[in-house]
Formats: sequence, C-alpha cells, structure tokens
Amino acid sequence: MRFSGKDRSKTILLVFAVCGLVLGLGFYFSGYSYGARLIWAIATLPVLATLLVEILRSLWRGEFGLDIVAAMSMSAALAFGEMLAASIVALMYTGGAFLESFAEGRARREMHALLSRAPRTTMRYIDDRLEDVAVDTVRPGDRLLIRQGDVIPVDGRIASNRAFVNTSALTGEALPISLAQGADVLSGSVNAGDAFDIVARHEAKDSTYAGIVRLVEEAQASKAPMSRLADQWSIGFLIVTIVIAFAA
Repeated sequence: MRFSGKDRSKTILLVFAVCGLVLGLGFYFSGYSYGARLIWAIATLPVLATLLVEILRSLWRGEFGLDIVAAMSMSAALAFGEMLAASIVALMYTGGAFLESFAEGRARREMHALLSRAPRTTMRYIDDRLEDVAVDTVRPGDRLLIRQGDVIPVDGRIASNRAFVNTSALTGEALPISLAQGADVLSGSVNAGDAFDIVARHEAKDSTYAGIVRLVEEAQASKAPMSRLADQWSIGFLIVTIVIAFAA
C-alpha cells in the first residue's frame, strides 16, 4: 500500500496519539501522575496544532466544518488541566482522520484500476481486413474483433455464433456467461473464450463502461449528501456545543 504525504502525516499523528495515551496511562497507574499528565499534553499538542492549521486553510477557502468542535474540545481540556480528556479527543480525531484518509486512498486506487482497464484501441474490420484503431473512432455499425482476454470497448451485439464473456467488473457475476449470436454485450466485459466479433451499438463515450467511469469520477469530485448536510449545519452545531459547555 502506498501512502501519500498527507496520508503519512495522518498516520504519524495517529501513532503519536495512541502511543501518548498508552504511555501516559502506564505512568499514571505506576503512580507518576505528573509525568502522565505531561505525556498526554505533549501527545495532544501536535494534533491540535495540525488541526488548527487545517481549520485556518478551510476558513481561507470559505469552508466551515465540525473540526472546530474537536479543536475547541482539545484546547479547553488543556486549558482546564484535563490532559487525559485532551489526549482521548486527540485520539478520536486522528483515528477518524486516518480512516477517512484510508477510504479516500482506496477509492483513488480503485478509480485508477477502473481507468486502467478501459481499452484505448480495438481491432475493426475495414473492407474485409483488420485494422487497429483508436476506440474513440468506433461508430455504431462497425464490426469489431474481440480477442481472447480483450476488454470489450463499446456496447454491441454478438456477431459470431457464440461468445463467452466475463461480466464480473460490471455485475459481480464470478462465472463467465455464454451469449448467442445477436445477444447484447456491454462494454467493460472481458472475452473469456475464443475470439468473436461484435457489431457496435454505441460510441465509446456513450457506452456502459464509460458511463460507470463518469459516475465514479463525479462521486469522487463531490461530497456525500450527509457530509454536505453536516457542513451546512456545522455553525448551528458549534453554537449549541458552546452553549451546552458554558451551561455545564
């Protein structure tokens, strides 16, 4: 697994928070309460400093999130001498940030794998001969040769007597399926048998696989509905948090 610089920094902060909390507990139960409090404070400060920098960057971009609540919690705990509470909040924040970063990294890798599977060229019949052409030049009605192991570049219809295709990337079906002549076949499927011909029904940009890639790209570029809702209500949550804190 490869880590970006951002992922690596979040991992380091999580390890620092975990080690600080555990080491502090060890000191505390050994009777060194002052040392424990010092360790918890030291473990919290880098997390708080990093969080404050991220908050300032977000505010500069006009974004307002719930991370401010975490920063206020750590700051207040340190100010009132509740070092253990500050360390626990730091661990909760770094743990959540690490899981979010891990999920984003996995999504990036899966997106890269999805794009890398998309074929760039295909074999097209031109006047009874085969020519290797760019997928973008394929038009509806073109006859294409799909060799064994090839990813089908466009939606089409089977033009040979029989074809065996693996549709696991599209449907999750583990076993190859058999398609008769005239059956529809989707782009993104893989030829799991002998070579066969198809007649293109759509251009590459209008085919199933291209549509899936577009949907994934759009999903990664936008926030989830719950995340957008949380951001919209973050100011209200912050005010309620402050009121409850002062009331307590």
